[in-house]
Amino acid sequence: MKNTGIVTLAIVILLAWTSLGVAGPKTIKLALVTKPESAQYIAAEKFKSLIEEKADDAWQVKIYHSASVGNETEILQQIQMGTIQMGVITGGPFDTFDPIVRVINYPFIFKDHAQADDILDGPLGQQILKSLETSGFKGICFSENGFRNLTNSKRAINTPEDIKGLKIRVMSSALHKAVWQTLGANPTPMPWPIYTELEQGVIDGQENPLWVMEVYKFYEIQKYMTLTRHVYSPHIDVANLAWFNSLPVDDQNLISSSMIEAAKFQRADNRNKNAARLALLREKGMLINEHPDIDAFRRKVTGLKDMDLYADGRVQALLNKMLNAVK
Repeated sequence: MKNTGIVTLAIVILLAWTSLGVAGPKTIKLALVTKPESAQYIAAEKFKSLIEEKADDAWQVKIYHSASVGNETEILQQIQMGTIQMGVITGGPFDTFDPIVRVINYPFIFKDHAQADDILDGPLGQQILKSLETSGFKGICFSENGFRNLTNSKRAINTPEDIKGLKIRVMSSALHKAVWQTLGANPTPMPWPIYTELEQGVIDGQENPLWVMEVYKFYEIQKYMTLTRHVYSPHIDVANLAWFNSLPVDDQNLISSSMIEAAKFQRADNRNKNAARLALLREKGMLINEHPDIDAFRRKVTGLKDMDLYADGRVQALLNKMLNAVK
């Protein structure tokens, strides 16, 4: 009889708990193509800790890293479909979804981090994020990949003439391919990761920010690095638009504010580590040209703004605004 009473009491408590609508935490699936310690992962992990703390565990974030759910284009497609809610994605692959993103990746447009922040955190950056809604994305903010630099296993690079014929891996981006064709390389679009292809000589080189050389140990297989800083590469932190808009305003604000805070944290963290990264890469044996003939590189790519890639009226107008803003 006593046991029956205990069981009955447990059922009553369970029914009362259910009737109050008590449920487990809401889950955000967030995907990225790189591994832990990467720039993307640092932003994602900070976002996870912030939102779970602020929401008192009403939200939880599940991070899918290391391309476990696909390359960046595939991740973006899954965000569009709503099977994944959020992503921290390199700017380049977005240009197949919305060509307006090409203005960010225009070569040599930003002279330093402060200028990039001023533009991307300001009205012009917001215009880009807003434009992504036409492709089903909620653009929240920009975190950082960094200024991209060239590495290769063949020879030292000082001018565009030194690049001629090198097989350089590029992202799946029409603009990045055009940049390296213009510079005389043989650009080869290839999904991440690429260590094996570099090691086996399938490609001669690649271009990425300094953190990539350290985290992916490219110093083991790439002897030469040139600090071309040819493109400032942001990550665009996005969500599925329909999912985001379906949330209560308080939850929307929580997600946005947490992602913006995480992005600012990650950008500062990335920049603070660059001097140590250069020292490490030298110590590991890389030959680094810190002062290549940048003017020669700039001259080589000046005609890109007149290419078909920028023919769309919206894209051309925003590019001109951005070029004027950074003068």
